[in-house]
Amino acid sequence: MLANSDDKRSMDSKDSPVNANRFWVIAAASVPQIFSFWVLSSQLTFSQIVPDNTLPRPSTVTVEDNTYTIDEGTEAGSNLFHSFQNFSVPTGTEAFFNNTVTVENILTRVTGGSASNIDGSIRANGTANLFLLNPLGLSFGLNARLNIGGSFLGTTANSIVFENGLEFSATAPEGQTLLTVSVPIGLQFNGQGENIQVRGEGHRLRSPEFSTIVREDNSGELDVKPGRTLALVGGNTLLDGAILTAESGRIELGGVEEGFVRSNVQGEHQWTFDYEGVSRFRDVRLVRQSSVDVSGTEIGSIQMVGRQIVLSDGSIALLQNQGTQTFGDLRVRASESVTLTGTTPDESFATNLLQATTGSGRAGNIEITTSQLTVREGAQVFNQTIGEGIGGNIDVRASENIEVIGLSPVAPLVRSIIATIGFESRSAGNIAISTRHLSVRSGGNLASTT
Repeated sequence: MLANSDDKRSMDSKDSPVNANRFWVIAAASVPQIFSFWVLSSQLTFSQIVPDNTLPRPSTVTVEDNTYTIDEGTEAGSNLFHSFQNFSVPTGTEAFFNNTVTVENILTRVTGGSASNIDGSIRANGTANLFLLNPLGLSFGLNARLNIGGSFLGTTANSIVFENGLEFSATAPEGQTLLTVSVPIGLQFNGQGENIQVRGEGHRLRSPEFSTIVREDNSGELDVKPGRTLALVGGNTLLDGAILTAESGRIELGGVEEGFVRSNVQGEHQWTFDYEGVSRFRDVRLVRQSSVDVSGTEIGSIQMVGRQIVLSDGSIALLQNQGTQTFGDLRVRASESVTLTGTTPDESFATNLLQATTGSGRAGNIEITTSQLTVREGAQVFNQTIGEGIGGNIDVRASENIEVIGLSPVAPLVRSIIATIGFESRSAGNIAISTRHLSVRSGGNLASTT
């Protein structure tokens, strides 16, 4: 078997970690089987992270054992820029950004026209925030892990935009050579971005009756350090059994096709996003017991924005306040619809948007803005207080209709519900409903009670 011309170019590149002295095997024409194996092995092992030479100071990659060490790159102020033709992290390997500890933002783009498949670990030094930009798609597997000190943003936008109008573009990498020292202010989508997918084995949360959610150790979670932001903003964004965790931090899920997403930094490491400049959205889906969880003793918040936002199969957005402060909000905004459906297959856990306070602090609010909201087959929108705290509010604004329908088909005691509940005589929050048509039927429930 012979390598094709593209394979040969990637091996010959001076930036490829495969150096010339490894090509002795080409002379071994008398042992074609060995040659065939070597080419395949080189492709799988060495061509996963390849710089593209578009930066004034290109990135370099060295491989030792199972670690890709990434050095150099172009530094401008507190920003460090990397640019790659390919960037994937296979199972059992690690991509190590060997940055100096003075770097605040590591901005990484992928320009080569193939998706990034992450099923190993990504590590960086210090407390740097890491931006990973690949318009051709991002896929995080069962073994994907983040070992960084700052926040993480994975995006399939075309470019990262800066204050002075400069763009760090993955689709036109040669367009501008002057890199900026300012903080990124947003993401530009030109309708070309592919999808983001995170796969996992599903959460193992338990929900005892009239008690707090039991958060057991979850294997296979994609997480950031406490107080940081974990953001995935791309085309269609799918969590399939995925577990995303940002303890007392922020989780952002965005489905965007075209327009500008503005970013704002709060403090050193927490990022928020504004979608007012987006003209067309795509979908956000959480299926097969996916969870996004910012529970903790400090303030956490979640935002999900897209065209259609769907949670099913016991998936959950969880904000459980275990501290003394007022918690952050859960905001769900969809241009077309928000749909919550069903329970886990074993009937033990309902699909949920859940704010709760378990200590003396107040729960945050749940805000849903859409055209149509459907809660059915035992799914729930809940704001509850368990302990000394005060419950938060639920505010639903659906321009067309709201439907709260029926019971779980497999667990008839589980009702579809929108509710604020205060246990132990504590104050429950308020519910505000704004819609053209409201339908609560077949066992569905709308309630605010102590």
